[in-house]
Amino acid sequence: MDAVNWQEIRLLLSALEESAVTELTLELKDFRLTLRKGIPPAGLTPLVSSAPPQTASIPSPPPAPAETVPAARQFPPSHWIDVTAPMVGTFYSAPAPGETDFVRKGERVNKGQTLCIIEAMKLMNEIEAETAGVVTEILVSNGQPVEFGQVLMRLDPTG
Repeated sequence: MDAVNWQEIRLLLSALEESAVTELTLELKDFRLTLRKGIPPAGLTPLVSSAPPQTASIPSPPPAPAETVPAARQFPPSHWIDVTAPMVGTFYSAPAPGETDFVRKGERVNKGQTLCIIEAMKLMNEIEAETAGVVTEILVSNGQPVEFGQVLMRLDPTG
């Protein structure tokens, strides 16, 4: 292996976190990676300090104001259809950098129309509309990592 691909390792970590698997070992010619979830490595113990905790005189910042989320975003209408990520990967809103997005908010789409791409392990996976409708929300940004089952956008089939 010439270089470690950190994006692929992040994808593996995300997949491990969302699964019931507690350990995963990947072996290639000259590379071995073992990922463990919830199990401390053998021979390591947590650090415990016998010194009393130190206090700092730095004032704590005031609490951030609570964000008010519009009711429509908390509870979208029940007839809207969630378009979810079928895999862990990177969301792309356009076929290539600098090109027009596949869809935009407020745009009508047809069943089978490409809505976005999710790149996973260097494979580009087109995500298609399962029904016709109007794009009511796009919840992720171009280039953003997404998790399995994460809502990417919502469609209103009655629009």
